[in-house]
Amino acid sequence: MNYMGVNELREKYLSFFENKGHLRAQSFSLIPRNDKSLLLINAGMAPLKPYFTGQEVPPRRRMTTCQKCIRTGDIDRVGKTSRHATFFEMLGNFSFGDYFKEDAIPWAWEFVTEVLKLPKDRLYVTIYLEDDEAYEIWTKRTDVDPSRIFRLGKEDNFWEVGVTGPCGPCSEIHFDRAPEKGQIKTVEEFIKAGDEDRVVEFWNLVFTQFNRNEDGSYSKLENKNIDTGMGLERLATIMQGVGSIFEIDTMKEILNAVCKAAGTEYNRDSKKDVSLRIITDHIRSVTFLVSDGVIPSNEGRGYVLRRLLRRAARHGKLLGINSPFLYELCDLVIENSKGAYPELEEKREYIRKVIKIEEERFDETIDQGIGILNEYIEELKKEGRKTLNGYRAFKLYDTYGFPTELTLEILEEQGMDIDMEGFNREMEEQRQKARSAREETNYMGRDLDVYSKLPAEISTEFKGYDSLEAVGKVLVIVKDEEIVDNVNDGKEVSIILDTTSFYAEMGGQVGDTGIIEGEGVKIEVTDCRKSANGKVLHIGKILEGTLNVGDVVKTKVDKARRMNIARNHTATHLLHAALRKVLGSHAEQAGSLVEDGRLRFDFTHFEAMSSEDLRRVEDIVNEKILEALQVETIETGIDEARRMGATALFGEKYGDVVRVVKAGDFSMELCGGTHVANTSAIGMFKIISESGVAAGVRRIEAVTGKGALRYVDNLEETLKEAAAALKTTPKDIVRRAESIIAELKEKEREIENLKAKMASNAADEILNASRDIKGVKVVTAVVDLDVDGLRNLGDKLRDKLGNSVVVLASTAGDKVIFISMASKDAVSRGAHAGNIIREVAKIAGGGGGGRPDMAQAGGKNKEKVDEALNAVYGIVEGMLK
Repeated sequence: MNYMGVNELREKYLSFFENKGHLRAQSFSLIPRNDKSLLLINAGMAPLKPYFTGQEVPPRRRMTTCQKCIRTGDIDRVGKTSRHATFFEMLGNFSFGDYFKEDAIPWAWEFVTEVLKLPKDRLYVTIYLEDDEAYEIWTKRTDVDPSRIFRLGKEDNFWEVGVTGPCGPCSEIHFDRAPEKGQIKTVEEFIKAGDEDRVVEFWNLVFTQFNRNEDGSYSKLENKNIDTGMGLERLATIMQGVGSIFEIDTMKEILNAVCKAAGTEYNRDSKKDVSLRIITDHIRSVTFLVSDGVIPSNEGRGYVLRRLLRRAARHGKLLGINSPFLYELCDLVIENSKGAYPELEEKREYIRKVIKIEEERFDETIDQGIGILNEYIEELKKEGRKTLNGYRAFKLYDTYGFPTELTLEILEEQGMDIDMEGFNREMEEQRQKARSAREETNYMGRDLDVYSKLPAEISTEFKGYDSLEAVGKVLVIVKDEEIVDNVNDGKEVSIILDTTSFYAEMGGQVGDTGIIEGEGVKIEVTDCRKSANGKVLHIGKILEGTLNVGDVVKTKVDKARRMNIARNHTATHLLHAALRKVLGSHAEQAGSLVEDGRLRFDFTHFEAMSSEDLRRVEDIVNEKILEALQVETIETGIDEARRMGATALFGEKYGDVVRVVKAGDFSMELCGGTHVANTSAIGMFKIISESGVAAGVRRIEAVTGKGALRYVDNLEETLKEAAAALKTTPKDIVRRAESIIAELKEKEREIENLKAKMASNAADEILNASRDIKGVKVVTAVVDLDVDGLRNLGDKLRDKLGNSVVVLASTAGDKVIFISMASKDAVSRGAHAGNIIREVAKIAGGGGGGRPDMAQAGGKNKEKVDEALNAVYGIVEGMLK
């Protein structure tokens, strides 16, 4: 066999099908679009679902892709087997109602035997039990040995999802890894060889030719589809003659780098090998996830990323790598894959930064988790128990991100373990919540609505870039979720036209509003947006007359509103460029909202912006507005746009022809929105807020044009009102405010001094109320002090009492504050201020903790304070030896 590297194999496959008339499409983002059934893309056909269902028209009826995919269902098996991985690439060729089995089968055999030159005496084919058509094609259109074709049942060779919907038989191609054992003669022998991993399936051809009906019967589809899938990594193991995906060229290079960082060798220690494989796999997933715009968080895709990254970092620690290293390892992933995925190189510095920050945070998490776990262990020892309850183990894992295997390892060192049944219950409860949070969907993850029933060919041409008016024909009218032929006065409707000047909400820009007029009919359009399958919907109300399907109408966009939106949209481009100039190239757009009244811009950054940086960004944008830069749009190919240096956005899928929007030489982005012709039309740009919206994502809100003038006017009015209230002028307002604040602070000091004197006077009374518990003096009290006052009083009481425990509470604010202190002697006898305060705060509906000698906690229920303090004596008595 010819040795072929991963990158060579990918290119040979795509080129082969490109020569068979297929459109070679770039891999879609790992983040699904308009598919609520998936958290991440997990199969090659997943992004193409709308084409298979007929909801969208494909760019060509034949397509081929190499799709990046992530599956975490078997994450616990990754590293322990030779083939499980969380990240993989899926090769596929697809037909949407074009060719079928008679072409798909011979092409697959041609690629496998003539391009890859795999020995025919090491190949086996399986088909569905009843698929005589496939058998006929295999035996008549290829030179496969018929004795190497096996018929299998539904479980193995029939593809269907759910109870109803498109489905069909499969045909798989398998490779024999041990031909020296002789040819497999029977189905039983073949199944056994598969179970023993002697025979591996590497290409699955799915023939979608039936529709499963609600009664369980099957009817033939009018348009038959082809959907094939071949794992690139698995194919590479065959072509490179290795037994594991971790030994193929691209992955072995990463694995070797991990070995070097850990100062170890592969295949020397089975336990270390697991860690090496986990890191090798996970860094690939992490790099691609961050490249596609996923940011570490505690939910959804961000949680998947965080889990993978921290799991890899944890296994690095097991190998003795105690400093961040994954952010450097990602460079190898980028180097190996940037030819097929150029976005990796474009985002290199950003990817490195996100990974490094998360690695550093994980180090802090480990330290915090070990501290909490040690407290749990101390409690278990005192109570004479050896099993940590499932809730606490899960809380460590879920709330603090502390790996469960590390919890178990530390517990085992103390002769303890985890109540895994309880842990699994908590885990399942969380999974149920996650499932219920996802919306229910039907076949292929799309909610069917009235628009999904429309022919895919129904489309709308947008002419609103050059004109605010257009003439169009009414193609579809929808009222009350039903398709109708006409509609009368006063009715709410959705209208689809063949041509429009209305911009449909997309890319963060809201839809246009305005008027549609025809002969004797007038419609007020209150919104314009796209349905799930891409139909442009003009949503509004009939003001007069009757609208009929087939009517020719004129679309008139609200000019003033469109101009405000255009100002804000062009301003977001200037803002994006300014942020990258001030903060660095890692400041990438992570979302936006462009309305007529304001703009909102989310971007990747890892800390709050300083007032100086905000001022610099604002000044740069306003400078570019004053420079009156010409804004031009260029339609070109995606590759040419990249060569020009146009900024592409995370998660966006671009076609062959893209629209580049340039503002002079300052900003250049791929964008389908509407813009001003010259930056001077923006008028003025004013940032009104900067805040955090997620880990590593900041948000700027701003206004332009008249909106900016109104904002400044409102600020001026507020300043005048504030000056009047402070009995000064706007010019002197700062000095007057500082004077009043100084006076207030002085009064607060006087009040606190008076409180401290009163508390000191009450100290003797508190001391007299102390109780002797097993030779330790215990005192409790409720006092009207702030936190500092509580601590000072606690220190005084403890010093005067000597061998003592002091617990004080204050109800001065909205909540209860508890302070607990224990002397050195009391601590040596078993007293623990942190554990005391935790139990006391629970009674008052709160929580907290701290060191053995001093701790603080909060409570919600003031009425429970006396009960909480009365419990102190029993708690302390139970602790003392």
